Amino acid sequence: MEHSPEHAAVSAAVAALMPGARDELAELVAFRSVADPEQFPPSECEAAARWVAAALEREGFGEVTLLETPDGTTSVYGHLPAPAGAPTVLLYAHYDVQPPLDVAAWTSPPFELTEREGRWYGRGAADCKGGVLMHLLALRAAGGVPVGVKVVVEGSEEQGTGGLERYAEQHPELLAADAVVIGDTGNVRAGQPTVTAMLRGMVAVRVTVETLAGNLHSGQFGGAAPDALAALVRILGSLHADDGSTTVDGLASDGVWRGTAYPEERFREDARVLDGVGLIGSGAVADRVWARPSATVLGIDCPPVVGATPSVQASARALVSLRVPPGVDTDEAASLLAAHLRRRAPWGARVTVDAVGEGQPFRADTTSPAYASMAAAMREAYDGTEMAVVGQGGSIPLTHTLATLYPKAELLLIGLSDPAARIHAVDESVSPEELERMAVAEALFLQRYAAAARG
Repeated sequence: MEHSPEHAAVSAAVAALMPGARDELAELVAFRSVADPEQFPPSECEAAARWVAAALEREGFGEVTLLETPDGTTSVYGHLPAPAGAPTVLLYAHYDVQPPLDVAAWTSPPFELTEREGRWYGRGAADCKGGVLMHLLALRAAGGVPVGVKVVVEGSEEQGTGGLERYAEQHPELLAADAVVIGDTGNVRAGQPTVTAMLRGMVAVRVTVETLAGNLHSGQFGGAAPDALAALVRILGSLHADDGSTTVDGLASDGVWRGTAYPEERFREDARVLDGVGLIGSGAVADRVWARPSATVLGIDCPPVVGATPSVQASARALVSLRVPPGVDTDEAASLLAAHLRRRAPWGARVTVDAVGEGQPFRADTTSPAYASMAAAMREAYDGTEMAVVGQGGSIPLTHTLATLYPKAELLLIGLSDPAARIHAVDESVSPEELERMAVAEALFLQRYAAAARG
């Protein structure tokens, strides 16, 4: 396709900035910024927040603030006031990351950005420290930014503890904007520009089962003594039907996705399903991952196989996540999940369910002017490829908060997490080509959106 002079200038600027962006991303990835003090010291998150603040100051943000949010974490806020008559755009990302899981399973160290086979590997490279770099590159390449810009980079998105959401509710003027670009999703595949128009909400609970005053010898007491671990396994098994569909008492599970399809063959490839293993649930894949609830057991506290003793367990616990589609309130879903878990306890076992985190679902208005500006920007950045509009099974709790606080704001979700990125898993990576093209698209969007507002 024929490119505009603006595209040529922006593309050249981003290309020239990429070597430096690689070095910056390496610095940011090096911070072990997992927002859980039981796993990593809080100083790692504090250092990452200071790095982001310094980066914004270097870009000329006169107002840069470290926000101490109610969950005890720090978000970074910067503001460039709008030129006269221009709209304001809020750019969002987060610097906190998921734990690295089994460090020994990584091909290269998780907190050391490593280039391999055309991708950059490291925890947070795509989710979402790469998103921070995408915003910085776009601001640099756009030249004199023609809109007002607010940037907020969160410090606890992955933990779902709601710090920034509560802070925004307490300071509703802070993040007010005409358009919001959430840089925390991604493209359905490399080379296919994508916006995400729907997110499932999330409920996370910790379920604890107790049956005995203490562990017992399995030879002496096994067969009559109620085993807490066996009780927990039965409770968790009740969350899925025989075909794998999620079954929580009182929660509908028959939603249908009306947008772009997700072919089963592509899903199997993206999910790296082993040969001979079937998918779970029923209906179209898009229904299952975008329009219906899904329960996942995230972890279980019980004796490891190595070193286990022949004992009947007195207690056991698990962390359970429940994703719910738009139209389902997460408070109601949490109550239904807790009641379901308690109701399924065998043998009168004592069950305690504690809420750990939650985030409401979100659905965007794809007919808004900002979507037209983004579609035009992505089409040009990707050489004529039309923008795809899809759903996503994951949750970004802040989106619902922003949509509630600013009902007239236009929310767009973009990012760098293509299927090969393996976010939340071992060997997370980002494609530098996607980082470059998405930065070009965002810079062009800022220009197109400003022009649309003037016109």
